[in-house]
Amino acid sequence: MLKKSRISAIILSLIIISTFLYSGKVRAAEAWPSDVDTLSSAAIVMDVHTGAILYEKNIDAQYYPASITKILTTLLAIENSNLSDVVTFSHDAVYKNEGDSSHIGRDLGEQMTMEECLYAVMLESANECAYAVAEHVGGGDVNKFIQMMNDRAKELGCTNTHFCNPNGLPDSNHYVSARDMAIISRAAYQNKIFDKITGTKTYTIPPTNKHAEPTLLNNHHAMLNYYQTNKYLYDPCVGGKTGYTNDAGATLVTYAKKNNMTLVSVVLHGDTQTYYTDTTNILEYCFDNFKAYDLSSQSSTGVDNLVGKLGPLNSDSKYIMKGEDSNVILPNSADFANVTAKLVPSQKEDVAAQIQYYYADRFVGSADLVFLKASDVPYPFHNIDEVYGGSGITYFRIDFKLILIVLGIAAIVFAVNRFMRQKSGRILLKKKRRRDGKVRRRPKTKYTTINRNRKKSRRRRR
Repeated sequence: MLKKSRISAIILSLIIISTFLYSGKVRAAEAWPSDVDTLSSAAIVMDVHTGAILYEKNIDAQYYPASITKILTTLLAIENSNLSDVVTFSHDAVYKNEGDSSHIGRDLGEQMTMEECLYAVMLESANECAYAVAEHVGGGDVNKFIQMMNDRAKELGCTNTHFCNPNGLPDSNHYVSARDMAIISRAAYQNKIFDKITGTKTYTIPPTNKHAEPTLLNNHHAMLNYYQTNKYLYDPCVGGKTGYTNDAGATLVTYAKKNNMTLVSVVLHGDTQTYYTDTTNILEYCFDNFKAYDLSSQSSTGVDNLVGKLGPLNSDSKYIMKGEDSNVILPNSADFANVTAKLVPSQKEDVAAQIQYYYADRFVGSADLVFLKASDVPYPFHNIDEVYGGSGITYFRIDFKLILIVLGIAAIVFAVNRFMRQKSGRILLKKKRRRDGKVRRRPKTKYTTINRNRKKSRRRRR
């Protein structure tokens, strides 16, 4: 039976011996496109699928996020509540979050579904709705929800981020980095409900117990929706979130799809006159200078070589396989032969290890090595242990290659044996005849001489 501890030991050993190069060493400064800049103080473009960073500027510096904070608020609400939940607006939700900040004018005791609240949070950046959502998910305690925000950020790998509220209102201890915000935004977009909400241009909240008329919501992201102006509309844009405070300046998260890639960009501490053009420029630059490689279409991806390192551990290697839907992002000028790969342990329960790919010293994608399930086994004879999803049925495996080799050898032996038997039989028969004196010789012919007239003679056979 394959034990998890045994797999861990195998993986640790492979880390030492399995790092390999396809060919050559590429210097990052020469190989990575970087001929673009922004007026915003910090910016990043990340591939949503792989997590590869295609463009960066001051990505680990700390800045105030303003309302792009609501991306994490929305994600946590989706993960920890039902869209049909009824959210009731408290005194704090209404009176601590309206005033001069963005809101949709909710009243004390007003009730809306969680789904309606989240559309108000993402489209209209409604601060009172974000606060009410946090109270609901936190069981009436907004501080509990804020702790959930910080815990989730840490879980995602954020190292320069700290949240003090669910809506992004000014606080000196409320900050993010461009890298961390991209990580959070990437995780959010991978949630299908969030994907749907962020890409919605308009939404209507039906009448509530406090409002007799429907409430129309408009997405404020000008690259997605014709809101106040069409100047910044960008066809590849599929969602995002705006933010602004005096201290934070203009902040923006944008999702865009083009050329088989889905990218997320973040700009921090920008200007309202330029943060849309900054975003468009860096996204277009990345779409024009990078492309996605599907690992399943590559003749050599390193997966077979690394799995092959298991060598004599044949009983173990049958339990793992390459994860599906894996790709890498490379500059257009890159040669896939210059990609390097290494095997690293995985903390996921169903993943044995992960292959990470690098180009010009930059992470460009990964592929998981996962434990086989019974339905994935390529043989019909239930050839894995029950603990790994096997049927437990006694099985046998037919090795057709070995059978053909054996049959070939048998045919050769049979032919040689038959030839030797025929030859030796003829030799023995000849010896036997000689020994018994039965080797036939032509008998001597007798003749009679006849003389006629003493002139001629001839011999007559008797």
